[in-house]
Amino acid sequence: MANVPLVLVDAFSRRPFHGNGAAVCILPRPAPVAWMQHLAEEMRQAETAFVVLRRGTIGLRWFTPVAEVALCGHATLASAHVLWEGGYRPPEELLRFTTQSGVLTARRLGAQIELDFPVDPVREVRAPKGLMTALGTQAVFVGRGRFDCLVEVETEAQVRDLAPDVSALAAFDVRGVIVTARSSRRGSEYVCRFFAPSLGIPEDPATGSIAATLGPFWAERLGRATVRARQLSSRGAEMTVEVRGARVGIAGSAVTVFRTEIPFGG
Repeated sequence: MANVPLVLVDAFSRRPFHGNGAAVCILPRPAPVAWMQHLAEEMRQAETAFVVLRRGTIGLRWFTPVAEVALCGHATLASAHVLWEGGYRPPEELLRFTTQSGVLTARRLGAQIELDFPVDPVREVRAPKGLMTALGTQAVFVGRGRFDCLVEVETEAQVRDLAPDVSALAAFDVRGVIVTARSSRRGSEYVCRFFAPSLGIPEDPATGSIAATLGPFWAERLGRATVRARQLSSRGAEMTVEVRGARVGIAGSAVTVFRTEIPFGG
């Protein structure tokens, strides 16, 4: 039984203990699903990423403490950070990850990392019964994308002050609920929060994957291709989203919190 690296990274932040924590496990070969789920449960992070090093593309899967997910932004950013910082890949290399959501790429962009994700547009829908009661607010727009329900509210203060009934939110047939509004501060165009209690995440501190929905949503409304976001969780997060047709570039920072090794016999 060999040891494998396990690294804790805070993504979409330049400082430890901000942004969103992701555990990144570097594997020499694919691991059993049960083993990965047990490790994710043990780590208790929003997501634990499992990276299998290969020539060319790199295998990548993500697990919350209770389930595997098809797409995760912050743990992809964390994985790229670990591969470059740990010397697994040269810093100038464009990383290509093979995932359940197709091939995703990551590249260095100055001091930041930029992810390339497919757009996940929303269509306007009628608010599901009980949703606004569970959120405790009023909506100006409700939409549905591939994974999530999106709720636009009138002000940043409404987003910041939300105290939703997360147990009620867990009953809706979506990965999670995004709540967003136009930003009231210079330096950002929109704010958001994200709740995914059905995946064991009452509130996600920083969520890269929802930028694939929010980027196009706000870019269209504001008439610009690049928009900057603040996620108003207790830890806070910032990212920049550039809409490029059917793809979005999602840029943010990452910082390593600790490194260790664990036994692996998969």
